[in-house]
Amino acid sequence: MSNDIHIRKEGLAGRITLSRPDALNALTYDMIIAIEDILAIWAKDDGVHLVLIDGEGRAFCAGGDIQELYDTGMAGDFEFGRKFWADEYRLNAAIANFPKPFVALVDGIVMGGGVGIACHGSHRIVTENTMLAMPESAIGLIPDVGGSFLLSQAPGFTGEYLAATGARLNAFDAIYAGFADIYVNSERLEELVRVLVHTGDAGAIEKFSDRPEPGFLKQQQETLKRCFAQGDAAEIAAALDAENSEWAKKQAKTMRRNCPISVACAIEIVRRCRKLSRIEDALALEYRFSYRSMSDGELLEGIRAQIIDKDRNPNWKIADLGSVGLKEIEHMLAPLGDQELQL
Repeated sequence: MSNDIHIRKEGLAGRITLSRPDALNALTYDMIIAIEDILAIWAKDDGVHLVLIDGEGRAFCAGGDIQELYDTGMAGDFEFGRKFWADEYRLNAAIANFPKPFVALVDGIVMGGGVGIACHGSHRIVTENTMLAMPESAIGLIPDVGGSFLLSQAPGFTGEYLAATGARLNAFDAIYAGFADIYVNSERLEELVRVLVHTGDAGAIEKFSDRPEPGFLKQQQETLKRCFAQGDAAEIAAALDAENSEWAKKQAKTMRRNCPISVACAIEIVRRCRKLSRIEDALALEYRFSYRSMSDGELLEGIRAQIIDKDRNPNWKIADLGSVGLKEIEHMLAPLGDQELQL
């Protein structure tokens, strides 16, 4: 585990560096526990004025370590995955509620679980290298790690769109959608870190702010409003197809290529999260889906097709968006009784 994550104190900062560059800093279970444990200590350490998290190589963090989830799930062990998600979600809540500045340097790829350990922090910094996405619907999961809570707060119908398609965002769009706060050119990150470590003052970040290259999300808001205001996922895809826009038709194609039950549930969860005021409640709702994602859902087949065999030809049990009804959605999001996530 020591080779996967580098935890230390430097000056007035507690520093966490994800150190699995060859695996795009994908989170293992041990890494999750290590971060949770040290945050509990630093929250009470008067010598730590802020926490700074970053990653080695070209990724901040590309998500959770899916290989172990797949291996255990294929062996019929669903409990490892359920424990992984429960503890990961507790970490996400701990970051959102951390009593000191939590600064995430999102320089590079950030997806899935990486969003969970960066984008609930108080100060979220992106660069020209940032590529952010919540692509879980492609593999039979849903945007989780509190991502649905962030998506529910995005402008207009941006949240439903990103949940259903997993579209990739640059720095500008990450800020627009509410996943980040400030843009800093990567050439200035070393200097920024030195200042933060020396002063322990997160307010110094503003002095490093710059303007990112434009994105695409803002320009598509009217299209998203027309299409994603529709009832269910199949109707949304049909509305996108009816647009006089190649971009819209491409989004419909992506929705249909992704896992149907995941797309439908992802949209429903984002809508439900708009009525929630606490990340804990959003995480509990997400957990209902992830808890069932291997035993009752399509996650194992999605991982097989996208990551293990890489044939990009999943054999979904629910074949298309039109076959997903309210009954299937309600089953995946039904309360878990004694197994509900406790935060």
